[in-house]
Amino acid sequence: MIRSYQGKTPKVHPTAWVSEAAYVVGDVEIGAYSSVWPGSVIRADTIKITLGEYVDIQDNCVLHADSDAIYEDYVTLGHGVISHAKHIKTHCLIGNGATINDGVILGEHSIIASGAVVLERQEFGPNSFVVGVPAAAREAPTNERHHAMIRRTAESYARKAQLFKEEGLGGAEVDGAG
Repeated sequence: MIRSYQGKTPKVHPTAWVSEAAYVVGDVEIGAYSSVWPGSVIRADTIKITLGEYVDIQDNCVLHADSDAIYEDYVTLGHGVISHAKHIKTHCLIGNGATINDGVILGEHSIIASGAVVLERQEFGPNSFVVGVPAAAREAPTNERHHAMIRRTAESYARKAQLFKEEGLGGAEVDGAG
């Protein structure tokens, strides 16, 4: 469901797909070929949340923040991610069940491992591989194999979303003013 809140209506690119079982509210912008899967909540009631192109927000994710949040192109949030991140740069993957607390910045071509818990205001540079509770960057950075996997995942979800659109599933229409 896509809802307006206090005069702010989500903007969904015509090629993007939002499940009818997702809840997107407020000042949200969703870019080309991005997807928001069932059970996910993107709540931009006091801030703006921007998803670039080929961003996939998989089932049961929650996105909110204390300041404007940007998810650049080719970003994947795996199933059940809770994200209050400030800025996730291009070509990043957040593993299933990870928690990203307020103000986190993640550099391009980075991975946050499944189940990791990233504490507030952490900043990781490009090619970071972030693991653990509390999370820290491993010494070994991500490599070309990881970068290819991140891109492949984002493109795969974009293709899946287009199939859902072709079946008439989901919808990007605004349902009232909340």
